[in-house]
Amino acid sequence: MTVDRNAATRGFPLRPPGRAPSPARYLVPALVAAAVAVGLGVYGKVHDPAGTAFNLAGFSSTGAVKSWLATAAFAFALVQVVSALMVYGKLPGPSWSSALHRWSGRIAFLVSVPVAVHCLYALGYQTYETRVLWHSLLGCFFFGAFSAKMLLLRSERLPGWLLPIVGGLVFTLLTVIWLTSALWFFRTFGVTT
Repeated sequence: MTVDRNAATRGFPLRPPGRAPSPARYLVPALVAAAVAVGLGVYGKVHDPAGTAFNLAGFSSTGAVKSWLATAAFAFALVQVVSALMVYGKLPGPSWSSALHRWSGRIAFLVSVPVAVHCLYALGYQTYETRVLWHSLLGCFFFGAFSAKMLLLRSERLPGWLLPIVGGLVFTLLTVIWLTSALWFFRTFGVTT
């Protein structure tokens, strides 16, 4: 049995080739995901909602700001899905598809953070109607699943199916969150800024 001695210099632990990694290594991302989701939910529930967290000039309300930022995050998430299909060879794409995938994901996340801060700080974890309950619950799950995905990206020798499934879960959660917030807002109050 041989060991790749150069692996340590590339940041990978020394492991005999051909030996399957332990399934326990997926336990840490799962536990982090659960801790993030539960932590956000608990904070949102025990925190006294402030009513507003931020507002941007040019928007009529914090609801409009939140809806437009959520829509931008959702649009970049759509780019994530298409670019992931290019990276995995399911769609033809340019040589810079992986860079597009990375950067659209970073932008989607950065745009979603003020939305989450507003939801948690200004509104809290709410359950007064079904739409709001699902939105609160899935918002917490989204950031937990996103945390797990980021940790899994750094894992070596992942099964080929794992990252697309976790990425698909993150996208699905964001889609339902967008449907229960921004789309609801636009349908209820109109597409305004």
